[in-house]
Amino acid sequence: MTCDLAVVGLGYIGLPLAQRACAVGLSTVGYDVCAPVVEGLQAGSSHVDDVSDGDVAAMGAAGFRATTDPSVLAGAGTIVVCVPTGLSPAGDPDLDSLRAAIGDVAAQLRPGTLVVVESTSHPGTTEEIVRPLLERGSGLTVGEDFHLAYSPERIDPGNSSFTMSNTPRVVSGCTPLCAKHAVAFYGRLVDTVVVARGTREAEMAKLLENTYRYVNIALVDEVALFCDKMGIDIWDVLHCAATKPFGFTAFSPGAGVGGHCIPVDPRYLAVKAESEGFSFHMLSAARDVLGRMPRHVVQRVAGLLEAQGRPLRGARVLLLGVTYKPDIADTRESPAFAVAALLRARGAHVSYHDPYVPSFECEGTPLSRRTDLPEALAGSDLALLLQDHSCYDPTLLARARCTVLDTRGRTAGVRVTRL
Repeated sequence: MTCDLAVVGLGYIGLPLAQRACAVGLSTVGYDVCAPVVEGLQAGSSHVDDVSDGDVAAMGAAGFRATTDPSVLAGAGTIVVCVPTGLSPAGDPDLDSLRAAIGDVAAQLRPGTLVVVESTSHPGTTEEIVRPLLERGSGLTVGEDFHLAYSPERIDPGNSSFTMSNTPRVVSGCTPLCAKHAVAFYGRLVDTVVVARGTREAEMAKLLENTYRYVNIALVDEVALFCDKMGIDIWDVLHCAATKPFGFTAFSPGAGVGGHCIPVDPRYLAVKAESEGFSFHMLSAARDVLGRMPRHVVQRVAGLLEAQGRPLRGARVLLLGVTYKPDIADTRESPAFAVAALLRARGAHVSYHDPYVPSFECEGTPLSRRTDLPEALAGSDLALLLQDHSCYDPTLLARARCTVLDTRGRTAGVRVTRL
């Protein structure tokens, strides 16, 4: 079987890419080592927020199929690798999934194929890790027998304003000809293609994008800590500062940062820098601040309860929203995990409400899920708004009988305290 595109890794990056390719008329297959993911897609069920079951059905009608058989890669004109690159239990970059995927690609690689890596990693990954694996595994040479490119993903789950098609795409190649082939491919998928000088520049650009957010979120979090100490309303401060039409970009404080990118990408940058004998002092400071936020939130919970004469131990605490961002089902690296663990360690009875998350575990123990929000609020001593899903009506929270700690700055009321 031959096809225009084979997508390796059908998660939050790969599946939207496959959907977009099908929409523009590219014959597309998907390869993933996770059998349940493949079986679900073949049955017409999506596991990704931005791709609906209807979208999967439309992809199937366009000829898309998912498989766990790597032999499908041999017939593809372009292969795009979209596997996750996370952290090890020790907090170090983990490229095992990328190396395994590249090994599968190398075993099936044919002359003339364009291979693109979209997975985020440190500068030098494409040239120093991916290229040798592909050349050794296939016996082919980059720039002569096949083309190798790097194009960092820019998926923002839940963002309907900036989609794959209208978000500029950074593209790079190991050689000018490799870059030319990558530009031709992505030119069919997106409105704007930006050509980087090389793969290291494109890899670094991706890390800079998310490190910028990481550092600025940490800055605002630390300002929030200072404002709490001084009795200053951080939310009014942010509102006022954001009215400046130049020189300021608004970021919001919270219980921490989550998702696959923001907590992870700066670590890739820091570890690579350390291997080169360079220290990013600002990253270390930001990491320290962000690591303090769950503890700060739990301390605020304890203080609010103690002010009512109720100890945290034995208190009924309801977590509102346990995903890492609003109105999606993704809990990866969500600060809710750390907050729940700290609350339980201090003896609180913790439950949660989140319409997007059917089950949520804290250190291996499932938390009780509440589905009736008014009833859950009525039965709690304190409700902790961690994520501002659109279903959380500020008026309902303001009228709750229990104390409410709002870490998102959305609610006001007699029983409401904002972070």
